[in-house]
Parts: sequence; structure tokens; C-alpha cells
Amino acid sequence: MDDEQRERQRVVVVTGAGTGIGRETARAFAAQGPGVRVVAVGRRPEPLEGTAAAHPERILPLVADVTGPGAPEAIVREATERYGRLDVLVNNAAVVGGGELGGLTRERVGALLATNLVAPVLLGQAALPALTRSRGVIVNISTAVGQRGWPRDSVYAAGKAALESVTRSWAVQLAPRGVRVVAVAPGAVDTPIGEHTGLGPEQLAALRAWQVAHTPLGRIAQPAEIAWAVTQLASPQASFVTGVVFSVDGGALVM
Repeated sequence: MDDEQRERQRVVVVTGAGTGIGRETARAFAAQGPGVRVVAVGRRPEPLEGTAAAHPERILPLVADVTGPGAPEAIVREATERYGRLDVLVNNAAVVGGGELGGLTRERVGALLATNLVAPVLLGQAALPALTRSRGVIVNISTAVGQRGWPRDSVYAAGKAALESVTRSWAVQLAPRGVRVVAVAPGAVDTPIGEHTGLGPEQLAALRAWQVAHTPLGRIAQPAEIAWAVTQLASPQASFVTGVVFSVDGGALVM
């Protein structure tokens, strides 16, 4: 089977697939060919149905909270029992809004790390047997702010930085199994996640202005631009790429 045939016969799990980067990533994989099946995971059914509407025969909405007891195993089981395999796991689900030091609570810190770090780790573990059989790929979605100081949400940045470390470690650990592990680190992206920061409209507008000012390309990214990077790194043509954290940030990290 050549690379093109493998591309057409793939099963992909995308978490946080109801909106933003997750939605566009699920759609981008589904658009690759009639043999592709995408399990779109999220907590709310309505947004997932909107994601699946673009390719209803190829995208399966799966309502699940990635932090729930037994959720990683249940997600992987749904994909493998329904489609017989798993080729790509995209750990995209994330939450923001921890706040600055001095206003943090144990509960909020725990919730941030549960979604942004613990869930990807446990999903990766649950998916490992299936990914080993398919010689598959794990794509972790990080953030550009995980690689620099971020005054507004230090715990979010720390969790994403830890996920990048996990990416590099897994790349070494899983290479003998034929499993590749990569990460994509977006910069400022036009997604609804910003609405969950706890900032008011004026504060959010000021944040966006600051992000644009600190992005050499002078704009905010669209989710489809991040999805492009995810699908490219997960493709068979990227078979010699592992352990990288690929920045898609309009040059923010080099400014």
C-alpha cells in the first residue's frame, strides 16, 4: 500500500472538535478522501453536529469529557470498535482562564491541568496499542505562549509547555514502535476560546490588539491555518518527522 492509499484509509480522533482549531482539523482530515473517518470529540452535542455537517458520512460526533473517569479508554474504544483501527490522535481540547498569581485557586489550577495535560497523557496511553498496530501519529496542540513568558495565564502556559516536553519524550519512547509524536504551537488564533478567559469585551479587544502588535505578520490566524499544519505533520509524507514542536504563530516567537 503506497502513501496515497494509506492517506485514504485512516481513522482520526480529534478532541475539542466542536469549535475553532478542533473543528477545522476534523474537517480538514475528513476532506482528504472517502476512506478517512474522523471521531470528533467534545463536551457539547450541538457544536459537534455543526462540525460533522461538513462531512456527515466521514465525521462521527462523540460527546465526551476528556477529563472524565474512563473517558480516554471509551474514546479509543469507540474509534477502534466502530472503524477497526486508529491512525491519528489529535490532542486539541484545552481550557484557559486560570488568571494571574494571587488570584488562583486549587480547583482552577487542577481543572486547567486536567484538561490541558493529564487528559492528553491518558489519551495517548489509551491509544498506544492501536497506534502501534497502525504505526500512527500523535499530534499535541500546544501554544506559542508555552515557549515564552505569559503574564495573563501562567498555569495555562505551564501546562502547554509540559505538553511539549511530553511530546519530545514520547517521540523517543515510541519511535521503536513506529509511532511518531509531534506538536503544533499556534500563536493568536481567531477562535471562541478567547471568550472563556474571563475578560470583558474591551479587555479582550485590548488583548487581541496586543497580540497583533506582537505578531510580525500583523494579524490573527484562522483555525484552518492551524489545521493545515496538523494534517501535514500527520501525513505519511512526514514519516521522518517526530519530536518537533512546529510553531504556527506569524513569527511571534522570533519577534
